Amino acid sequence: MKKIAQFEKVSREQFLDGCKRDDAEKIYSEIKLPKRATKGSAGYDFFAPYDIDLNAGETAKIPTGIRVKIDEGWVLSLFPRSGLGFKFRLQLDNTVGIIDSDYYFSDNEGHIFAKITNDSRENKALHIPAGTGFIQGIFTEYGITVDDDANEIRNGGFGSTG
Repeated sequence: MKKIAQFEKVSREQFLDGCKRDDAEKIYSEIKLPKRATKGSAGYDFFAPYDIDLNAGETAKIPTGIRVKIDEGWVLSLFPRSGLGFKFRLQLDNTVGIIDSDYYFSDNEGHIFAKITNDSRENKALHIPAGTGFIQGIFTEYGITVDDDANEIRNGGFGSTG
C-alpha cells in the first residue's frame, strides 16, 4: 500500500470558529481521527463529533474537526457510510465530497465539513451517536492532461476556485 496522507485535528480556534455549539470545547477534546475499520477496508471512517439527529428531509452541516495532508496527485473522496445510505438514504449534499491536496493550506486549515441530509422516503428519523462513523473517505490517485497549465492558488473550499 502507498502511504500518501496524514489526518490531523484542526486547531482549537479553527474548530470553535466552525462549531457553533455551547459544548464545542468539550467536543474538540474528544475528536477522533478517521480510521479504517479492517485491514481490507478502503474507506477511512469519519466519526460524528457529537450526536446528530435528523428527521426525514432535514439537513445538517457537520464540522468534523479534521484536516488531511495529502501528497500531490491524490484526492480524498467522501461518501456516506454504506449502512446509513442504505437504511436512511443519508446523502452528502454535494453527492461526493472532494478534498484536494492544496485544501490543507487554506485559511480555514483545510477543515473538512460534511453537509448531510436524511433523505428517507419512509419518514425515518436518523440518530448518529457521537463517536460513530457517519461518512467515509477514500484516497484516489488522479492524472492531469498533457497540456494542463493550472497555476492558481486555492484559498478556501466549497466552490472557492470558481
